[in-house]
Amino acid sequence: MALPSAGSSISLQQVNVELSLTATAAINMGGSDVRGLFGIASGAIDMSDGFGKSDAIFMVGTGGTITTSGNYKYHAFTGSGTFTTSSVGNAAGSDTIEYVVVAGGGSGGKDGGGGGGAGGYRTASATITSTGGLTVTIGGGAAGVTGASQGNNGSTSSFNGLSNAGGGGGGSWSANNGSVGGSGGGGGNGGTEGTNSSGGAATSGQGNAGGAGFSYGGGNGEAAGGGGGAGAAGGNGSNSDDGTGGDGGTGSVWENGTRYAGGGGGLGRSVRGEAGAGGGGYGGIRPSTAPQAGSANTGGGSGGAGYAANSLAGGSGIVIVRYAYQ
Repeated sequence: MALPSAGSSISLQQVNVELSLTATAAINMGGSDVRGLFGIASGAIDMSDGFGKSDAIFMVGTGGTITTSGNYKYHAFTGSGTFTTSSVGNAAGSDTIEYVVVAGGGSGGKDGGGGGGAGGYRTASATITSTGGLTVTIGGGAAGVTGASQGNNGSTSSFNGLSNAGGGGGGSWSANNGSVGGSGGGGGNGGTEGTNSSGGAATSGQGNAGGAGFSYGGGNGEAAGGGGGAGAAGGNGSNSDDGTGGDGGTGSVWENGTRYAGGGGGLGRSVRGEAGAGGGGYGGIRPSTAPQAGSANTGGGSGGAGYAANSLAGGSGIVIVRYAYQ
């Protein structure tokens, strides 16, 4: 906010409000706060000296890769580091940060592989009251697997007291169920024919569960579940003869307009599970069509693999901080 512009009148009440005081507070027009607002270091102050003046102080920060959009600066951390403020600003300008924390994505299972779950996704805001540094920790995406087994869980990301779990690994033929994570991994393609395997549960407030896998009696239609995403649960593997892998759950869109934390697609017998929007990878097709890795710095889960292909890595996490700079 600012005082009225030329051609208007300025009241003492408006001066108080601009100085973040109550409108009816006693005011000393020769005081340092008023002189600072009006830009008059000494001598008499005329109310017209205040036209268009503002007491707003804006935050100044460093760290990460800095971009500007509109009135906001964005600090993107793709590796661990420190967000540092040299000016905390005030309520008239900016003294609040908003941030998103995304953990590393899980990897898909191998041999009947369910899709990897997305890394935990949460947003928050905080008022900054003192200058200094806040530690940023970026979780890595889970490593893929080369032997018939469940996928791995991604690693934790954290900032300013907000710590998110890595995405859950996808299930497999030998270890059917998806793992618990920020978002859960998709279930493998059954194990015992005609049965479902469970998707992994999500960590409360951080994502969604993985989809169930299915193994159709008679050896046809095996299809694994998709990994969960920040915006939706993973899809279930289809029990139809074509064996469609479950789609990865969609991610969520943050203030910068980008979608993060999509789940990985499940392995299909004939039709692979689609990647979850937000960095998830698509699933493979049994036995050897390769799946897709999760995208770097999205927290996306990777797709599930068949017995003759390897599971690939989940996407690494990211932390983004934004605040008004003007």
